[in-house]
Amino acid sequence: MSVGTTQRLIEAFSNGYTLIDMSQTMHAGMPTSPNHPGFRLGYLRRHGDMVRPDGGSAANELIVTGGHVGTHVDALAHVSHEGLLHGGVPVEEAFKNGRFQTHGIDEMKPVITRGLFLDIPRARGVDVLAAGEPIEAADLQVACELIGAEPEPGDAVIIRSGWGRHFEGDHDAYLGQVHGVPGPTASAAQWLADRKIVITGADSTAYEHIPAGKGHSILPAHKVLLVDAGINIIEHMNLEEAGKRNLGVFLFLLAPLKILGGTGSPARPLAIIGSGDNPL
Repeated sequence: MSVGTTQRLIEAFSNGYTLIDMSQTMHAGMPTSPNHPGFRLGYLRRHGDMVRPDGGSAANELIVTGGHVGTHVDALAHVSHEGLLHGGVPVEEAFKNGRFQTHGIDEMKPVITRGLFLDIPRARGVDVLAAGEPIEAADLQVACELIGAEPEPGDAVIIRSGWGRHFEGDHDAYLGQVHGVPGPTASAAQWLADRKIVITGADSTAYEHIPAGKGHSILPAHKVLLVDAGINIIEHMNLEEAGKRNLGVFLFLLAPLKILGGTGSPARPLAIIGSGDNPL
């Protein structure tokens, strides 16, 4: 990038912008998939436990969590199909000496790209989708028409079902073990993969359509995106603020933690729009 281009970028931001945080707050007791550990935070040192000669003191903590807890991004190592990871790599070749040597989250580059916000409840004229309701490719097309843009190669596509509003409320409803969770079907995932996007995310525990009583028994959208297409998935997103703003096209930013061999990582996805765009 030339100095001139960098300066124009700085000037664009200096003219004002709005930042929308698309992550949930991580805390003990938050809902997590039954396939993953919970989140714990404990203070190892508190202010006053040790006081320096100048009167200063410090506190620090120990955090215990998983790579797929809270708002996070899936690495390509997360899901295999019939023993194969993305690119046809056998799991036994990728996983050696106690960790993934390839396909880990450490190989995922930070993402700065154009984002599209597809609000499915808005497209259907409702506040939130019903439990266990599928999001099909046709729904994505209608949502694209609402914002006047279609996914292009290299884009990020964020899908709102409204289900994220249950994250800090009814945990049983949010996880949907009994009544299911709304989410993208395999056909919706394939529609996105055909458009060669680089990352996609949703506001539920799994980027999947989960019918009532099925739980996480199968993960067809994960297979299409992670295994077949090599597209990273973000889950447990908080998309209510973006929905209130009728977000459409935006600048998307996300960086995972660089965990060697990790199958996923906590992440903080951000949407940036010009200060005069998409007003409340």
